[in-house]
Amino acid sequence: MIQNYNDFVNSLLDAGFSMGGGNNEGIFSVVSWSWDEAPPYDTPVRWHTGDPETDPWEWRIRVLDERDDIAYAKLFYKKSGYITKEWYPYFLAVRRGGGNFMDEYSDGTMSHFAKRIYDVIIENEALPLHAIKQIGGFSKEDTSKFDRALVNLQMKMYLTMCGRQQKLSKKGEEYGWSSTVFCTVERYFGKDIIEKAAKINEREAIEKITEQIYSLNSAADPKKITKFIKG
Repeated sequence: MIQNYNDFVNSLLDAGFSMGGGNNEGIFSVVSWSWDEAPPYDTPVRWHTGDPETDPWEWRIRVLDERDDIAYAKLFYKKSGYITKEWYPYFLAVRRGGGNFMDEYSDGTMSHFAKRIYDVIIENEALPLHAIKQIGGFSKEDTSKFDRALVNLQMKMYLTMCGRQQKLSKKGEEYGWSSTVFCTVERYFGKDIIEKAAKINEREAIEKITEQIYSLNSAADPKKITKFIKG
């Protein structure tokens, strides 16, 4: 019965993970209705009002700005989602499988575009989307490949969103719409998150996440669960 931002955070911490939008994809979402749907219970929570206390669209940035125990990115079905720090190592154990980016790039799992994006982030620690494109030399013709690579880097949990930032004029003044800022998972959560994931067996991780999903949604479809966990 989510009434405000604090209710959302507490429910998310209890659940461990959630789809980011109103569509739960047959798995689970803390906010279970979309922007064009009426809430299933009495609540002031509404999408896209701009109210930081009752607008779920604002909450995705609030958790990044105000907390250090919740990640938000394109994590499930190439769509946005949340994972808490407690549960992040289990998903990492599955998504990376104990490997690293260069291993996957060498195997051909990660594209050349993904490497260009990843290298730019590594060199600069954290960058807004417009700066990644500018520094990395990506053109408008590269847009579709760039977008796919950026989503893949988030789904494989190499990059994550870590805030938003406006463009700066030559005078150092902010202007225009804000851009999403990206950084590595290691920078966001610390390298210890990788060490924790390395100690978790992939099968154990899948079983633990599956058990939690069924506790949140007993009717979840097994095939959807597998895709949700493995990405």
